[in-house]
Amino acid sequence: MLREFAAKQDIPFRLLSDIDSEVIRRYGILNDQVGKDDAFLHGIAYPGVYVTDEAGVVVAKFFHDTYKKRDSPEVLIDAAFGRAVIADDAPRASGGDDEVRVTAFVHGGSATLRQGVIRQIVVRCELSAGMHVYGEPVPEGMIPLQVDVAGPPGLAVEPPQMPEPEILRLESMGMELPVFSGDFDVVVPVYPTGVLASETRPLDMTSAEVEVRVRYQACNDDICLPPRTETFRFELPLDVIDVPALGMHMGHGQREANFDGRRHMLRLVLRKLRQHPLGLPRLILKSMKLELAARRRRRAGESDA
Repeated sequence: MLREFAAKQDIPFRLLSDIDSEVIRRYGILNDQVGKDDAFLHGIAYPGVYVTDEAGVVVAKFFHDTYKKRDSPEVLIDAAFGRAVIADDAPRASGGDDEVRVTAFVHGGSATLRQGVIRQIVVRCELSAGMHVYGEPVPEGMIPLQVDVAGPPGLAVEPPQMPEPEILRLESMGMELPVFSGDFDVVVPVYPTGVLASETRPLDMTSAEVEVRVRYQACNDDICLPPRTETFRFELPLDVIDVPALGMHMGHGQREANFDGRRHMLRLVLRKLRQHPLGLPRLILKSMKLELAARRRRRAGESDA
């Protein structure tokens, strides 16, 4: 199966077939939320990626508790380089002044939004020599650097990833304050959930507006400038996801693969049935219960509306 899949997708590297999940267990990434009653899903790994250097040493790893959340390839490349490598054609907007220059980028996947695939809003701050902005926490009356991202319902926004601050010591006041200076990035991961772009239905709209709000107060050793807020807006295209050419996935308006996996799925189901004869019927019953519960919730929501 993997050999045929690799040929169809022009994959140039080796793929590992781990039928009995031996390697998955050795790496400690067996999905323990999926039990034997879950039939052919039993034995799968938590979705994730290890990034290694040329010597094979792991320099970063990315793991999630669901297959509906994945990292963009650009994020993995960034981990290998140790910095964000922004494409020349990435959407961007700039603000600020000569003291503090603020630029927001949409990083990853040609700036498209796809269910569960993480993109990054990168806010690049460039401070002139001698200037700094505050991190958190700060005393009342001071304005720390804040980056807020908002979008339509169904856009998941994770907490901002701030750089490590420096410590500014104000000896006369007996205070130590976290500050940022020079050039640095603040990264905010975002991704659509099924509410915004679902794998089980065609797209409801072609794009979504994402707002980026940056608030800060720049200071040097002598003065503090007035607080500023920069607001940027991006209209980002929504995209469908890639799905296998299997009956359960097809017909939902997604991008269907050119690889026919039916006979391989049948072989998998038969193997799992031999290992756990009651697993598949239990999985089907569980799926039916979940679908009925979802229908009841939809009807209740329509009645409330």
